[in-house]
Amino acid sequence: MALAALVYAAGVRRMRRRWPVWRTILFLAGLFAVLLALVSGIDLLATQLFSVHMVQHMLLTVVAAPLITLGAPIRPLLRGLPDVVRVRVVRPLARARWLRALVHLVRHPLVAGLLYVGGLYAWHLPALYDAALADERIHVAEHAWFLVTALVFWSVVIDPEPFRGTLGYAARLPYLLVAGAAQNTVLGGILSFSSRLLYQSYARGPERFGVDPLTDQRIGGAVMWVTGDLIFLAAASVSFFLWLEQEEAQQLRREQRERALRSP
Repeated sequence: MALAALVYAAGVRRMRRRWPVWRTILFLAGLFAVLLALVSGIDLLATQLFSVHMVQHMLLTVVAAPLITLGAPIRPLLRGLPDVVRVRVVRPLARARWLRALVHLVRHPLVAGLLYVGGLYAWHLPALYDAALADERIHVAEHAWFLVTALVFWSVVIDPEPFRGTLGYAARLPYLLVAGAAQNTVLGGILSFSSRLLYQSYARGPERFGVDPLTDQRIGGAVMWVTGDLIFLAAASVSFFLWLEQEEAQQLRREQRERALRSP
């Protein structure tokens, strides 16, 4: 994270045009959210409390990922790399047809949604979830999957400059509501209203903190439900207003063309 911040800052200094300060702030805030999730006390408590583990997952998927994407990191990170790396590594990769095809594929809205939502459900299956807590390598793979697929998911609805989101503003609204808020509500509701403990790894740990395991599981479900839905609904609201702004601009251009055609 420190290296990413340094390269980003170096890239911003090399920009020919003035770089918006708010983008730098959001990018650094996204990196901080990753650090908060993975190298703070949250990571230590996540193996003992399901609710804290859910906070960790929410930080990665609905806090860090959209903040990093809003920071438009592609251009600053590329400019911040040493010239030899850009010429010998980045440029050949950027020209590789297989890589361009892969990026185009994973950023397709259906594929991005499937990777993100499918992974969210799969990693919360009891067998796989308990395996991640028992094996650190699987746990690292889980966190990497959450962060990478969330970055891809948010790149569909947030314009990752210099590229555009793969959905127009009008389509982003239902996408965020169906693939984001609705699926988050379903999984969070299952965890919140379950009458049995789903994850045996937490059968005893929460009792040390004065809460029974089932209550801890329900709190974790509520964290996913409430936190995730608030962010997805906020993003959908922004998409709605951007869509209205776009429609008004298009209508204004149509009216200007019509006046130009009618004028002598």
